[in-house]
Amino acid sequence: MSMLDPASIADYRAFLDELAEAARAEILPHFRVGGAVDDKQGAGRGFDPVTAADRGAERAMRALIETRYPDHGIIGEEFGEKPSQNGFVFVLDPVDGTRAFIAGLPLWGTLIALTYQGAPVFGVLDQAYLDERFVGFPDGAELIARGVRRPLATRACADLREAVLATTDPFLFNPAETGGFEHLRATARLTRYGCDCYAYAMVAMGAIDVVVESGLRVWDIAALIPIIEGAGGLVRNWRGGLAHEGGQVIAVGDSRPLEQALVSLRRCAAPFSPYS
Repeated sequence: MSMLDPASIADYRAFLDELAEAARAEILPHFRVGGAVDDKQGAGRGFDPVTAADRGAERAMRALIETRYPDHGIIGEEFGEKPSQNGFVFVLDPVDGTRAFIAGLPLWGTLIALTYQGAPVFGVLDQAYLDERFVGFPDGAELIARGVRRPLATRACADLREAVLATTDPFLFNPAETGGFEHLRATARLTRYGCDCYAYAMVAMGAIDVVVESGLRVWDIAALIPIIEGAGGLVRNWRGGLAHEGGQVIAVGDSRPLEQALVSLRRCAAPFSPYS
């Protein structure tokens, strides 16, 4: 972005680290120790869990943003939206993968994005328990893990038949979407389930080639786009358009499997959106 000079980029990157550290301090004391789990949907309407870790982490991050960048907007999964006065919005998912979190699986992550006029510019996926922080920024992406910093790069994958494919849960698709996903699953070399946001991190790292999901909200995907695209990959909707708002999403490390996958996914894609 032309309006961000190197000093501004450095300031935002440092602040994103502050946000991630604040979230860690709230989340880690609750991991693998039990504790109350509330259901946001209510009895008989499915199960949408939320914990003290979700709420505490988002409160801590919002307080820092309000102090440092009071004119910036905030969209958070737990506490809603504060409008922006300047086009910049922080998008927060304090614990993406709460089901994994309450099951004791270290596949959840804190997602933090900074968007400008709807487009994700910076993204962080922080896996606090593993001490791994994936960061995407305007000119690249990197992993900071256990004190070591290294650039992220996706891997080459010439054909969907050679790909490692992932999705969080095969039951997140409706019947029409299931048909499209099953075609990809039958074509790919290997399919893995249950990784939540961590699967997208593995695309950026060059371990997974394709992630396909549906029903995502903006806080589920905004932080992941700069990470994957900064590492050389692409994130699109099932029509091949931008995926900034979530919905039906495909992430790839190499553009060649994307075109193959869209042949199946376009048939069950949602109606036209402004990003298609």
